Amino acid sequence: MASPETGVLAARARALAVLRIRSTALAVALLPAAVAVVLLAGRVTGHLGAGPGWDLARWIAGGLAVLSLLLAALVAVVVARARPALSPSVPISEKSAPDLYRLVRDLADRLEVPAPSAIALTPDCDSWLEDRTHRAHGPPRRVKRRADGERRVPEAPVLVIGSPFLWWMRVAELRALLAPVVAGTGPSAHPDIAAARRFIRGLDAAVAVSARARRPVRGLPLRFVGRVARLLLRAGREHATIMERAVAAAASERAQTVDYGLRIVAQEQVGLAYAGWDRLLTRVALPAWRMGRWPSRLDAGVVSALTELSRRDRLADGFASRLGERPACDLLEEPGAIDRAASLLAARLFHGGPAEPGPDWSPVGWNQYPEEVVDRKWRLEAARLHRVLDNLPATALPAAPPAPAAAQDPAPAAPPLSYARTAARTPGHHPPDRPPADEPATGPLADEPAMGPPATGRREEQPLAPAPGPTLARVIDRLTHDACAGDLVAARLGAEVEREEREEAARQAARGTSPQDVAIGVAWGDGMAEGGLPLFPLQPPRTGRELLADHVTAMVCCAAVDTAGATPGLDWLDGPALLVDGARRSDLGRPVLSLVDDGDAEPLRGWLTTIGVRPEKPVRLV
Repeated sequence: MASPETGVLAARARALAVLRIRSTALAVALLPAAVAVVLLAGRVTGHLGAGPGWDLARWIAGGLAVLSLLLAALVAVVVARARPALSPSVPISEKSAPDLYRLVRDLADRLEVPAPSAIALTPDCDSWLEDRTHRAHGPPRRVKRRADGERRVPEAPVLVIGSPFLWWMRVAELRALLAPVVAGTGPSAHPDIAAARRFIRGLDAAVAVSARARRPVRGLPLRFVGRVARLLLRAGREHATIMERAVAAAASERAQTVDYGLRIVAQEQVGLAYAGWDRLLTRVALPAWRMGRWPSRLDAGVVSALTELSRRDRLADGFASRLGERPACDLLEEPGAIDRAASLLAARLFHGGPAEPGPDWSPVGWNQYPEEVVDRKWRLEAARLHRVLDNLPATALPAAPPAPAAAQDPAPAAPPLSYARTAARTPGHHPPDRPPADEPATGPLADEPAMGPPATGRREEQPLAPAPGPTLARVIDRLTHDACAGDLVAARLGAEVEREEREEAARQAARGTSPQDVAIGVAWGDGMAEGGLPLFPLQPPRTGRELLADHVTAMVCCAAVDTAGATPGLDWLDGPALLVDGARRSDLGRPVLSLVDDGDAEPLRGWLTTIGVRPEKPVRLV
């Protein structure tokens, strides 16, 4: 682009092309009415014949005209009344951030463009302008007109800023980063571009309304509206895309004069902030959300995560030295309250949590995270693992090698223990060294009274005392000695987790939209997806093997905490961590995978011996 004006002219040309599509659709809808008017006028003036054929043509044209006008009115009403999509965000009033508003207005004055009408924060590493002039998005706005009274001046869009930027970036970097975004208010103020955008947003909203139609009476007309809206969107897609590209190019060209060198540095910080935010959400926040807790200072955690990344990665070395400069969050009057609102919004977007705190959805601070999230997460997963093992069919462990005949004890051998904490009997038709993997035991349990004489060929067995509490040794023995146990446990863990997630989604859907959303100060737009699911899931569903590895790791960590004096900890980049003598142990993954994937427990037993963990000791579960 030679200049910003050139980009605006190119965007205006494409906007006019979009508006021509709207005019063409209107002309097609009015064409039957125009034909009917011509036929009626010809009859009145006598220029057209008065025979029965002409009368029939007038009736047909009149009926088609009425039908087309009704359908056109239906499409126009739905498009005009449909609520355009609104990005979920936390609105920031000028009273709560006067310095931030002052910075944005000064930036707009330097760029010679209109200032944004408002500022909002979103829990994402991006910034954009959003038109919220639709009457469904807020109270009626006062209409602004130009001084000469010729044309209406559109309301300026809202500036949406990614909340991690305010905590990680410095004030000068934030100003340089927002320069091309704020410069976009200039083309947005052009009436033709604004009209084309409103038309495209209305069509998109109409498609969404038709997709949500469920009742047959309303569904049929709304499906027709959806078809027409999709047809118009396909016709104007290319023009709208090129128009937005031209607007972005014009804004970038206009922002070249403002802190261009610093903007290059700010773009580097964007990539770093995105990496830290992604790791913080997936490794740190997600485990807490799954337990019904939401970290209340996610944005502050980004600074800690990126500082840790700077300490570990030589490529990021030097980024932490910027922390001595004034952070952009100082532009807010109450950064803690805004961080709390943004953290709650992030939990709702990426996990599908409730819109307000409650008994089952409470905030957690970073100081309490190890005890209230990490330790509880391990013990919940360990309890789930033992619950699944207890429900498995009783399977005998391989028998020990037979002793010499002279040294054999005439006393009967104790039966193996099942994972239902009872003594299991091995069916008589199976050899003791090759137990069935998925077939339940048919004999009576040792702690139950026998219902008849013992089977022929089976030795008398003495009842054993109930097995002790859940131990790591039982988990290791089951996964080691039973080749099919790993697959079976993994499948049942997956089913158990899926069932719990479905129940949680059903509870979220039953809650519905809370009336406290407005009090919290969060603009939801279209809200959550149907069924209480998150709009943007962070991770794909975990496989059964991944779930099994996670649960075995949790069991090992519980045993280490209870028997070896280890403590739960928090790693800003990797989430829950096991601390032994104050140092993080990150070498547990390979021994656990060796047990889960190959059934080889020797690496894990060696690791337990090194740490001093006693796997035969019971662990405390939730």
